[in-house]
Amino acid sequence: MSSADAIFSSLHYPLTLSILPNHAHSAEIAEQARVRGYQVMLHLPMESIGNDAPEPQELREGMSSAEVSRSLAEMLQSVPHAAGVNNHQGSLVTSDARMMAELMPQLRERNLFFIDSRTSATTVAYHAAQTAHVRSSFRNVPFLDDVRDVAAIRKQLELAIRDAKGRGDGIAIGHPHPQTLRALAELLPQVQSRGVRLVYASDLVH
Repeated sequence: MSSADAIFSSLHYPLTLSILPNHAHSAEIAEQARVRGYQVMLHLPMESIGNDAPEPQELREGMSSAEVSRSLAEMLQSVPHAAGVNNHQGSLVTSDARMMAELMPQLRERNLFFIDSRTSATTVAYHAAQTAHVRSSFRNVPFLDDVRDVAAIRKQLELAIRDAKGRGDGIAIGHPHPQTLRALAELLPQVQSRGVRLVYASDLVH
């Protein structure tokens, strides 16, 4: 809970927390996030190329429609109050048009939005979501913390702010590393005065 506690204690903004399922505190973090005014998403594990660090449960290439449905339902049960979904890893599965065509109608039936984390240049996830009439969007500014250094993360945040102002909106993704939380705590108080309004992920899907 330490990372979640750090977020809850210092980042009092309309943030969307994407929570991995099937971890010891997944449900507890989701419950606390909702109570404290954050939006909750399921950080849906999907098979990646190489799959060096797989989650115990994830969407895998070749799964049947029934397997996708059952796995999704179980993972959503582990993360209560999820309003939407984004992919965790998934460079293999998000590039698989058949798998995305299996997943997206199930998100629509549950009234869940989808954010494509864009972990692969060949992803078809956002296109599949739009085709299936799932409210959706995608990460359109750099990942914040590929380099776990406060100065580097601060630089990525500056790029995200610049891009959001230039484009009109921006979806940035970071992880609960201590360095990321410190950079967010330093920069988020300045965002509004610089002409950027923080909103939930659901405000940016269409």
